[in-house]
Amino acid sequence: MKYNERKMPDENGFFGEYGGQIIPPELASIMNEIKDAYLEISQTDAFKNELNDLYKHYVGRPSPIFFAKRLTAKQGGAKIFLKREDLNHTGAHKINHCLGEALLAKHMGKTKVLAETGAGQHGVALATACALVDIKCEIHMGEIDIEKEHPNVTKMKILGCDIVSVSRGTKTLKDAVDSAFEEYVKDPVNYLYAIGSVVGPHPFPMMVRDFQTIVGTEARQQFLDAQGKLPDVITACIGGGSNAIGLFTAFLDDDSVRIVGVEPAGKGLDTEEHAATMTKGKKGGLHGYKCYNLEDDDGNPLPVYSIASGLDYPGVGPQHCLLKDLGRVEYTSVDDDACVDAFMTLSRTEGIIPALESAHAVAYAMQEAKNMSADESILVNLSGRGDKDADFIADKLNL
Repeated sequence: MKYNERKMPDENGFFGEYGGQIIPPELASIMNEIKDAYLEISQTDAFKNELNDLYKHYVGRPSPIFFAKRLTAKQGGAKIFLKREDLNHTGAHKINHCLGEALLAKHMGKTKVLAETGAGQHGVALATACALVDIKCEIHMGEIDIEKEHPNVTKMKILGCDIVSVSRGTKTLKDAVDSAFEEYVKDPVNYLYAIGSVVGPHPFPMMVRDFQTIVGTEARQQFLDAQGKLPDVITACIGGGSNAIGLFTAFLDDDSVRIVGVEPAGKGLDTEEHAATMTKGKKGGLHGYKCYNLEDDDGNPLPVYSIASGLDYPGVGPQHCLLKDLGRVEYTSVDDDACVDAFMTLSRTEGIIPALESAHAVAYAMQEAKNMSADESILVNLSGRGDKDADFIADKLNL
């Protein structure tokens, strides 16, 4: 049976042994209400037509595929192509599922949408979507990320959302998730927790994936139309894994296409300062679902680190975990130095400033292209633009 013919997830929200709902029964009933509402509402013509209209006229879809000619020449070997999700309204792939979640909240009669954010891209996209559909928005963000990603914080304030600064723990994404979820359970009847990736309890890994699959569906057809064949390799960065699963899903049944997810190796896999969950993690539970995660001997999440705030998470989406076990997707990692080099190289060869998150996938493509022939190709999901990271990198490199 082909990957896309399998029921993923099953009726209980499991992708193989991963996913599900590791939550109290009273919260499970709320999650199941969201699942039922999603499955019903998302199939109506009214919902689909409104979402598709917004994708086209508001987001600017389809996003183009760009042949990075100068980067390819510089690296040698395979041709490098970029799926330009950075050109979407709000500057990243996050708007794809945020519009879906905000519309779902509106159709369900919710009064407030809650979320966490790391790099701020999910926060900006959700604040944008909530402004559009006129629903109150509250974003929880780690204190460190607020300081690091201040351009996105400013945008969220302008868009009218309430920002909650999280100062406990590592003061980054994991703690922002905890904080947002605690606020959500105070009134799950009137609030919707709009999770920012393919993580969390069922139905969120399924919902976010479904909204993001437009990336791969577009990319597959665009590449065939332009090149007359499929890419040899497709790749995307992996934190929680939404941009990656969005690209990967359409290619899962194409055996000729290698699929590679790129994690943050941070300051090195031999240190404790990384967030390479698939590379170094083990099976466990986190934030209401089962997945590979980085945890201590007592099952508590370990502190994690990445130069890219949006990848700074100790778990990963359950479908990615299954795809790893099945061997369909390869998972590798790129460290901070390679990420920054890719950030600067793409900026100065193609005039495209990528998000630090996306730069991990660019770095992998730059490395792998050299090992491939000139008639082969790599397609990178350039999941976001680097406006938010420009000041940080300028300070880091004394530009």
